[in-house]
Amino acid sequence: MRLLPVSLVVALFSTVTIAETPEKPLGGTELASELPDLKNEVPKTETEDSRPPPTIFNGVEVPAIPDINGDNFDATVEKGYWFVKHYSPYCGHCKAIAPTWQTLHEFYYTSKPVPVGAEADTASTSMNTFHAYYDFHFGSLDCIAFGSACQAHGIGAFPTFVLYHDAKEVKRFEGAKEMQVLSDFIEESLETIKPGSRKKPGPVLPKPEDKQSTDFQAPLAVPELPTDASVPAAEKPLAKDTVEPATPVADSKPRALIATQVAEKPAKPTTTPNPIGASKIFTAETFQRQVTMTQDAWFIKFYAPWCAHCQAMAPNWVQLAKEMKGKLNIGEVNCEVEKRLCKDVRVRGFPTIAFFRAGERVDYEGLRGLGDFIAYAHKAIEAGDGVQDIDATEFMELEEKEEAIFVYFYDHATTSEDFAALERLTLSLIGHARLVKTNSAKLAERYKITTWPRLIVSRDGRPTYYTALSPNEMRDFRRVLNWMQSVWLPIVPELTASNSREIMDGKLVVLGILSRERSDEFTLAKKEFKSAAVEWMDREISEFQRERQELRDAKQLRLEEAEDRGDRRGVANAKQIRINMDKTDHKEVGFAWVDGVFWDRWIRTTYGIEVAKDGEKVIINDEDRRRYWDTTISGNFIMPSRTSILETLKNVASSHPTIQPKSTISSFEKFFFDIRSASSNHPFLSMIGILGAIFALVVSTRRRRRGGRGFFRLDEKEGLLGFGGSNGSNGKVD
Repeated sequence: MRLLPVSLVVALFSTVTIAETPEKPLGGTELASELPDLKNEVPKTETEDSRPPPTIFNGVEVPAIPDINGDNFDATVEKGYWFVKHYSPYCGHCKAIAPTWQTLHEFYYTSKPVPVGAEADTASTSMNTFHAYYDFHFGSLDCIAFGSACQAHGIGAFPTFVLYHDAKEVKRFEGAKEMQVLSDFIEESLETIKPGSRKKPGPVLPKPEDKQSTDFQAPLAVPELPTDASVPAAEKPLAKDTVEPATPVADSKPRALIATQVAEKPAKPTTTPNPIGASKIFTAETFQRQVTMTQDAWFIKFYAPWCAHCQAMAPNWVQLAKEMKGKLNIGEVNCEVEKRLCKDVRVRGFPTIAFFRAGERVDYEGLRGLGDFIAYAHKAIEAGDGVQDIDATEFMELEEKEEAIFVYFYDHATTSEDFAALERLTLSLIGHARLVKTNSAKLAERYKITTWPRLIVSRDGRPTYYTALSPNEMRDFRRVLNWMQSVWLPIVPELTASNSREIMDGKLVVLGILSRERSDEFTLAKKEFKSAAVEWMDREISEFQRERQELRDAKQLRLEEAEDRGDRRGVANAKQIRINMDKTDHKEVGFAWVDGVFWDRWIRTTYGIEVAKDGEKVIINDEDRRRYWDTTISGNFIMPSRTSILETLKNVASSHPTIQPKSTISSFEKFFFDIRSASSNHPFLSMIGILGAIFALVVSTRRRRRGGRGFFRLDEKEGLLGFGGSNGSNGKVD
């Protein structure tokens, strides 16, 4: 048996002794006499001499992470947000994470919530510092020195990272103790504190123990005015045409303090975009300087010279740059030359076209015709002006031009955080729908708005409301955008190559195959389509509400019966019944129309319809199952009329359609499609079936092999020739 070294035993014993007596501070008389070497190692937040010296990061002096005194822990973290590392100085994992923790603190300490002005602006009085803007602090707590404090907060392992707000635990960090994972946790928390202030996909992080970061924002080269609020007014230079008001010297009456406004985003660019009407060729350096680090708007294509689609699009892109002269910046990146840049931008195919503004990006997914580019560019320019504030008259004019309008209702109590989160949505809506805001009492009365802020979408005058249960849900960018994406299509949109997947997938689609060449019939058919769509939507809403009311009545009946019987368990079970308000259990029905002349080949090969010969028709498509219906219950073609559409849809949308569907694919393709569908819809049964088939194949193979040996064994060969058998080896018989 090997003995432990004496020094290791002493160290372990001292650790256990300290951990078991956390309520005694290390400065106590009794413990100090026993452990004189540890007496002066108590971390103190009040004493500057006990802190490590400051470090330098990005050329800025960064104070050390405060080691919080456990006796005053709640008092220290009672104001603002505190991200605290609970650790042990003897823990190997804590020692390993220390450089990462220090660099993470330095990186965020020197970061700027908004782009910097003319000076570095690192004074503690400045609002453009990380701590002042977010009221977010880093700290550490030694759980060996202050075991009672760690025990009071349920710390059971080292290191443990906890986010506190006003001395109350918000959440704990869970995940790998790596800088990127820790930063993701911090970014999520900062976005919650100041919605709309953090940009995706997050900052570019330094490596542990680095002293410089690529995301650092240095001050601008040419200062205009000092931005530090701590500079007295008398010491600030006056603007050229500004007259300084006379100040009475004898008046000793205190003057009201006026808060210095901090811009949520830098001022819009004042230079003329695209001055020469040409597409700018970017390198990695110029892209970083002119696109990523500015507020300028850019429409940029990423291409490869050998790409046939890129070559076909090139003339349209040159013409687009000419059309956007003085209006919008147009650029391009050759991914064969700038491979690293294209990788950083996550280019996955050619051509990739994206719109950039203020470091944010949205991909262009429309057609590549010149008219499509120009239409998108004009909408991007409108979005660059911010969310338009309108009144009732302007809204009525907008309704005549737009099929889908998102309206944000606000009042005097709406905060700057609400408006900042709203402005962030504009980029994602380019090319899809219009976003406006209003405080009009007339519009609020029209749409029955009683709480503010409120967000709705108006499609052909029909409102759909975004349901938010808390103010944070109104500021939740991802949640609001997901809702917008589900309702931003018009009630009856036109099917195009860019929106076909969005319209067709996951739903039954009543598709009108129309022709613009017959203007009268086209207008009448669209009107009938919209009428059928509105009536079907009203039916669906009424049916859904009726079903949910029946469920509520059944729950109430069970509750009353249990109370009458005095059955406490029955009462508890009845109260636990949840009414599902989700509509996803129903097959959604959508409406759309397609230009039958422009898409003649696809319509003819898929549905067997030729608009030139057959006229305008209607089909009901189920893309998920590759099937469609083109006839009514009586066998006639579905016509673009409200009555014909609604009667057929009622027979098709049920769980067991009463009309036989047709397939959009061949029988051979359908065989493999059915297998794939069954596998995706019933994965466990499919797995059992596959395993059963493999087992049957193995058993069958073994039987064949065993049977084969019986026919070709050499010992039976002589028997077959008459010389061997059961009576003797030589075939002789007595």
